[in-house]
Amino acid sequence: MTSRGALTMLGLCTAVLVFCGLYFARSILAPVAFSLFVVAIVWPLQRALETRVPRLLALVVTLAVTLLVVTVLGYLIVWAFGTVGRWLIENALRLQALYMQWTDWLEEHGILVTSLLVENFNAGWLIRAVQEIGGRLHGLLTFVVIAFVFTALGLLEIDIAGKNIESLRNKEAARTILQASTQIADKFQRYMLVRSAMSVLTGLVVWAFALLAGLELATAWGVIAFVLNYIPFIGPLVATVFPTLFALVQFGSWQLAAIVFLGLNVIQFLIGSYLEPRIAGAALSVSPFLVLFAVFFWAFLWGLPGAFIGVPIVIAALTLCEQLESTRWIATLLSGRERL
Repeated sequence: MTSRGALTMLGLCTAVLVFCGLYFARSILAPVAFSLFVVAIVWPLQRALETRVPRLLALVVTLAVTLLVVTVLGYLIVWAFGTVGRWLIENALRLQALYMQWTDWLEEHGILVTSLLVENFNAGWLIRAVQEIGGRLHGLLTFVVIAFVFTALGLLEIDIAGKNIESLRNKEAARTILQASTQIADKFQRYMLVRSAMSVLTGLVVWAFALLAGLELATAWGVIAFVLNYIPFIGPLVATVFPTLFALVQFGSWQLAAIVFLGLNVIQFLIGSYLEPRIAGAALSVSPFLVLFAVFFWAFLWGLPGAFIGVPIVIAALTLCEQLESTRWIATLLSGRERL
């Protein structure tokens, strides 16, 4: 084997080991990555508070505000899906009639839905589903607690870390690290500001569209679109499919459901693919392919938190690549900006 082939094999083995490490250590690495992202966003608030109140009080207020925002978002999504669930229970007869209608149509075409349901959806499946949901909720709660602890520690030590970097003997390396950290924090803050504004706009437009279309629970669909828009691609997809299925149950017509599906997709496309990139500007410009890959790749490694944090990880990685001449070409290649 040539030296070049050996280096290639070594690189592949290293990549596999890194991916395995990221996957098996996800219970720690995912909360740490999320907490670093949160620290970068809320640090300006703590810094502003420290000019008016003692440092410890500023930390407590910053953490309280952060926890309040997370709690409100969690409450909104639980309320919205709970509202939809209650509507489905109250309209069980309508749902049953639609089920019988589609079952008869499928069985006329040779698809025995009833036997398939009996074979695959039984009491054991229901118990496993409940256990799976319970396990995921427990895992999500554990993730939030660990991330909150790391966020508190990060806010406590951010000043110390900055001074330690400044004291490095290699002043050029210290300057590069501090400059990259500052740029990453600025981009994270801009990313969340733009994402929040677009999420609010998406929620309002979806709410208005649901009202115009005669879709019940318009407020719930607007809230779902608002909260899930924070998760690129996956969130908007869920916020589009669920109202479409609901429209199928409410109207009993696949044509009207298709109109709802088309309208929601137009909204998501105009806001997410046209308006948001222009507001975000060139600083956050990332290849759409890379964004899609990052969302699904990190979702595969770390689950739902990975889907949320995937794009910020890409932004941080590209910003680091921009700092060094030897890796600047990577940032240029993977950015969404057209170079002249």
